[in-house]
Amino acid sequence: MAEESEKVVIESEKKESAEKVAVESEKKRWGDEEADEEPEKVDIGSLTLAGKNAIDDPHESEIEVKTGDSLYTSAKTFEELNLSKELLKGLYVAMGFSRPSRIQAVSLPMIVTPPYKSLVAQAHNGSGKTTCFVLGMLSRVDPNHKVPQALCVCPTRELAIQNREVLLRMGKYTGITSMCAVPTDKNSFITTSRMEAVTEQVVIGTPGTLKGWIAKRKLSTRYIKILVFDEADQMLAEEGFKDDSLRIMKAIEGNKSNSDPNCQVLLFSATFNETVKDFASRIVKDGNHMFVKKEELALDTIKQYKVQVPDELAKLEVLKNKIFLLAQKLGQTIIFVNTRQSASILHRTLEKEGWDCTSIQGALELDARDRIVNEFKSGLTKVLISTDVLARGFDQAQVNLVVNFDLPIKYQHPDPQNPRQRRRTEPDYEAYIHRIGRAGRFGRKGAVFNFMSGHDDAELMEKIEKHFQHKIKEISSWESEELFEAALKEAGLA
Repeated sequence: MAEESEKVVIESEKKESAEKVAVESEKKRWGDEEADEEPEKVDIGSLTLAGKNAIDDPHESEIEVKTGDSLYTSAKTFEELNLSKELLKGLYVAMGFSRPSRIQAVSLPMIVTPPYKSLVAQAHNGSGKTTCFVLGMLSRVDPNHKVPQALCVCPTRELAIQNREVLLRMGKYTGITSMCAVPTDKNSFITTSRMEAVTEQVVIGTPGTLKGWIAKRKLSTRYIKILVFDEADQMLAEEGFKDDSLRIMKAIEGNKSNSDPNCQVLLFSATFNETVKDFASRIVKDGNHMFVKKEELALDTIKQYKVQVPDELAKLEVLKNKIFLLAQKLGQTIIFVNTRQSASILHRTLEKEGWDCTSIQGALELDARDRIVNEFKSGLTKVLISTDVLARGFDQAQVNLVVNFDLPIKYQHPDPQNPRQRRRTEPDYEAYIHRIGRAGRFGRKGAVFNFMSGHDDAELMEKIEKHFQHKIKEISSWESEELFEAALKEAGLA
């Protein structure tokens, strides 16, 4: 009788939540999407998911899924995943979901079904990846065992904090404890040697802090069942956090309890270059794999434009007098620049001319970074200028405009055949995808404007188009109000 009563309560709360969501003008997440027809059950074997009868991803892309000998069935409801009633309540009531998104329908059975095989997963920005690995962690934790059992490693403190906020909502009714392992400001700093041993069951943090806690034996890895790397391509890249990530994995492998010798590893990102993809596949032995073709990554729901301007001042002119003034349906805007100095200069210039905006970059004090992010997430500020510190994973549904004030660059190198020649610049393809993915979250409409000043920028843009096999529409005259107005209308912003 108690179980029946609990089921009635959850169903009642699901109904109330559904009614509340229905009144809203637009859905909040992919988990809330309207069902136009019942998705067909598909066996997830060594196949490619594409076409009319397959479960595709939110942007109709082709997803390659390799599962070896294991057979899985896609989930059209969360109930099919055999989750606890507390987790189901969290999904329906706290999160407001109605059913799994398409990417969740494919990946969640691979994550939460015994024998809990590891997974290397690539999916579009805004397709529901965070829900996949957060739900995976919560489903593996034993609430009665008061030790760390799940670990999530993130490249930035902002992303770690955001992921924990999702976990707190989703796990609201489970009683599962969690904490963030991120750098702290000097006012609240405590040396690792003086801190208490971690007893929280889920720990989400940045690699340096996690590695330090593990090395000082403040964070035990003995009972870790599941290890997640968010933005895994950056976590495993030579120029990223590869060494720290491998040390964390080695610490877990070398300190497992006899009762639970295997740790499930989940690697999630919107981008994987071939080098990192090969490396990830080698370290995740006997795991499942899910990848999107690179030409499918340039999101069709986001309208992308390129604008050739004569100089840096013209970029400012286009931003103020063409985009901001003409976009009548503008939500929030993120403007990306390449350097801390550019962020500060652009912030001061816009503010001086009466535009209310904020800027964030890695050199700011940690409490200032937290305040700026919170103000933007709460809607107090509408325009945020950022370096790539917020390019990955930053989730704000109201952002429907991204401006690449500077095109993303990966590295600079001189021509080896001519050392005296000026340095040539290559585009950062992964950063481009992550930047534009801040707009149009969860399938909403959004727009991206790419500013080009000079031949070098035009060459960068051409390389980006060629890499993703995606032609970006050009606004032929930076001075034409009519062309910008037409572009903004096409993108749903005017």
